[in-house]
Amino acid sequence: MRKLFKSVIALMVALSAVGCCASECGPKKECSKEEAVIETIMTRRSIRSYKEEPVCREQMAKIVECGIYAPSAMNMQPWAVRVVDSKEFIDGVTAVALQQNPKMGEQEGFRNFFRNAPTVVFVACPEVSYSGEYDSGLLSQNMMLAAWSMGVGSCCLGSVVPVMASEEAKPYLEMLQLPEGYKLLVAIAFGYPDCEIPEAPERDATKVMFL
Repeated sequence: MRKLFKSVIALMVALSAVGCCASECGPKKECSKEEAVIETIMTRRSIRSYKEEPVCREQMAKIVECGIYAPSAMNMQPWAVRVVDSKEFIDGVTAVALQQNPKMGEQEGFRNFFRNAPTVVFVACPEVSYSGEYDSGLLSQNMMLAAWSMGVGSCCLGSVVPVMASEEAKPYLEMLQLPEGYKLLVAIAFGYPDCEIPEAPERDATKVMFL
């Protein structure tokens, strides 16, 4: 099943097209919505190696649209989303990160601070909000799952936040034009995978109880 899914993902990436469903659905058999959604959730992995080609704007627009359709408390939609595919921006933040941690650049194949991703989404929420972080998490997961269904990999990058909060990165944080009173919560790398799709670590089902 995993090998078939990897083949389908590779084909979707090569065509830069929106994917549908992999796995047990044969070439002449359409997947049900349930099968497609479950397959996407169960096979999505964090990708840490990307091709240099930015994710096309049409795909990113659909990914972000799926994100903002996430539920939020009282439909307040307490998030701010910024999509960046500017190489100058990404390289600029990378230079700041390298100043703070030069050893980072010694990693094999290192191109940028965002796991070499060519497209980065920054997600922010209000500094004072009882549900902003949780709601923004739902938005982020929606985007990552939508991306995976299109053959686009992703990876949450919490380490970006302290770098962006530094004085050296202030010009780049200002470029994001976040609303007043908002804080940067997470950055998400997006791109076409340039690696083998990793296996899922074992999950601990004992943490779940039916009462």
